[in-house]
Amino acid sequence: MPALADTPGLISLLRLSSNDRRPKTAASGSGGAGAGGIFRMFKLLPALSSGCKMVALLGRPGKSFLADRHPTTVTLFGYRRGRVSMAIQEDNRSPPVFLIELPMQTSFLHKEMASGLVKLALESETRTSRKKLMEEYVWAVYCNGRKSGYSIRRKHESDEERQVMQLLRGVSMGAGVLPGSPEKEAATAAGDGEMTYMRARFERVVGSKDSEALYMINPDGSGGPDLSIFLVRVK
Repeated sequence: MPALADTPGLISLLRLSSNDRRPKTAASGSGGAGAGGIFRMFKLLPALSSGCKMVALLGRPGKSFLADRHPTTVTLFGYRRGRVSMAIQEDNRSPPVFLIELPMQTSFLHKEMASGLVKLALESETRTSRKKLMEEYVWAVYCNGRKSGYSIRRKHESDEERQVMQLLRGVSMGAGVLPGSPEKEAATAAGDGEMTYMRARFERVVGSKDSEALYMINPDGSGGPDLSIFLVRVK
């Protein structure tokens, strides 16, 4: 299996302008092979107003609002013409604490990222708070303020999802195409396209037992978050 190239400026590559060179790879760490052509068109910007119920969370809250902050790892992955999955981990080597297949095609998410406006919002309408927020199962998913549908959090990883997590164990941040396998080659032949991924570190902000937000950390220290993810339990 070819080695992933060390590339420290991952997020800078993800914000390429139309005049920038196309990156061949964009990953840091050691592990499987990858080509960064999947995300070369991505230009992520933080500004957006959402139409869903969690509009109050869409701006980065002030320090007085915060109950807790700590970094975490988020991975978005899926076949080009399949649905995109999202895994939230304490770090790149730990099992996911939250794993869900989003109700949107990977190609759709690529287009949204290329447009420069990316905020994902997940709402749970559970009427009890006995569970922790990330233990809820049914979620309404919004992308850039538009409702995409509903998803159910996975209790356990599938064999393929487990394989993806294993391949990315040595990758702290990166974007590209996962190395091939007989199953992936069969999926490609069936028209699903290559398995793409994007992984980055996020600042996890816990506002309360019913709300959390994740903001992408830019390693180059530029501006605000490029990609924001919000989880809220609506009562």
